[in-house]
Amino acid sequence: MRNIFFLCLLLSILTSSSKAQWIHQKINTTASFRTVHAVSESIVWISGSKGTVLRTIDGGQNWQVLNVSGAEKLDFRDIYAFNDKEAIIVSAGEASEGAAKIYRTNDAGKTWSLVFQTEEKGVFFDGIDFWDKKTGLVFSDPVEGRWFLLKTKDAGKTWERLVPITLPANKGTEAAFAASGTSMITVGKKQAYICTGGAESARVFRTLNQGQTWEAIDTPVPAGKASGLFGMKFWDNQHGVAVGGDYLEVDKDLPNVLVTADAGKTWQLEANTNPAGLKEGVGVWQKRILIAVGPSGTSYSKDFGKSWNMIDKTPFHAISTVGNSVWVVGGKGTVARLNTDFLK
Repeated sequence: MRNIFFLCLLLSILTSSSKAQWIHQKINTTASFRTVHAVSESIVWISGSKGTVLRTIDGGQNWQVLNVSGAEKLDFRDIYAFNDKEAIIVSAGEASEGAAKIYRTNDAGKTWSLVFQTEEKGVFFDGIDFWDKKTGLVFSDPVEGRWFLLKTKDAGKTWERLVPITLPANKGTEAAFAASGTSMITVGKKQAYICTGGAESARVFRTLNQGQTWEAIDTPVPAGKASGLFGMKFWDNQHGVAVGGDYLEVDKDLPNVLVTADAGKTWQLEANTNPAGLKEGVGVWQKRILIAVGPSGTSYSKDFGKSWNMIDKTPFHAISTVGNSVWVVGGKGTVARLNTDFLK
């Protein structure tokens, strides 16, 4: 009886583990990816190094590897897609070296139009997001001590420098990490948030009027040259989560989860993830389960950050969830979809 009990226990453990598997995609590329946007369960866009963009319109059964002409040396650290044909990509890199560019396609990536570029010293694009089909925001590391912001009102066809009425100064070396495409997010019709690192403590910049005015909010997450907050996600207008860590010590057990219940006015620490360490992106699956990814592995929480369980220690950089689908990306061509059966 004892042997049968332990055999059943072992089978139960193995079955539970097998359910939490990543379904890795076989794609002919060695590019590294730090951003993914799942428009629907069928349509997913991904961008990364070597001027590479990936696209599927059948939920990952087939992938297109798209190379942006003339952008072979660019690293596209964020992407926003509207549908199966229209998408915008933003390259991260020093503007003074020709690496700060925004491209747009309206023909499923067959051709790309360069819709914005600048060589202004200090510009280093970190992210892009949209409130609706027309209005969106791109942001860069600080120039002369304040965020460099661009706004579009025509679905990214043209961009103008946004000079807010109130934009708090960044502290010293405070900036954002272009690590997951979610260091800046838009929420609802008018809200947007930017999370920071690089200074003594992490902060969250918040606007409630599409970028006209901003305020900077202190958080209890410590920061440093390589540490702070890396990614955010809201599941309604009031409730959100931010994650982070240290990219030079990716396994270090630091405070790495914040939550807000008042639209980002205040942020509270929750339990550290399991596994501990750097988390660069966080998603919300079916509005009830948080999934955090990073070089230290993947964690999930069924109580909005109060406790965490480990999925595994596979390193990923970014996550996007839609419907029942959870997509993640990482280095060296890594793209995977989570088998979510164990979450149900």
